[in-house]
Amino acid sequence: MERMAVCRATASRRKVVLAGLALAVVAPRAAGAQTSAADPADVGTLDAIIAAYYEVVSGPAGGTADRERDRTLHHSDALVSITGIGEDGTPFLRTMTLDEYHDAFGGARSEPFYEYEIHREVQRFGNMAHVWSTYASSLEPEGEPFSRGINSIQLYHDGARWWIASWIFDSERAGNPIPAAWLP
Repeated sequence: MERMAVCRATASRRKVVLAGLALAVVAPRAAGAQTSAADPADVGTLDAIIAAYYEVVSGPAGGTADRERDRTLHHSDALVSITGIGEDGTPFLRTMTLDEYHDAFGGARSEPFYEYEIHREVQRFGNMAHVWSTYASSLEPEGEPFSRGINSIQLYHDGARWWIASWIFDSERAGNPIPAAWLP
């Protein structure tokens, strides 16, 4: 009998230790833990977080994307996806974390780059939202576009703020025009 009691006590302690370890790993991720606090003005509404989403990548030549601010907009598990057509004409999909995105594309700009929204469609249910955001890219704020495309942005609201959970985009090109319904 004594041996069974010791085995039960040991098994019980193991469960407590394992539960504690699991909580230590999962809790920060579930809360969307970030390196710095978000500006409440950036994440309080869908309009605000989408405006900030475009602001962080825009700026003059020599500047870089605002990586720290961008991190505060995205959940720690956010997924970034880029799709398009390769040089051989084959469609491609490249997925990455936010940090991988900034590592690949976040260096100093050789010329000014400003991306801004020209049309938006929002679908919302409960604590989630899907934003179809048609964008234009130019060399000056709200300038003449040199490219356009559509961002598909998935967000969730944790009861206090909005988080970007994932996004994917595709650019307008020959054979892939932006539908008239998604233009201003």
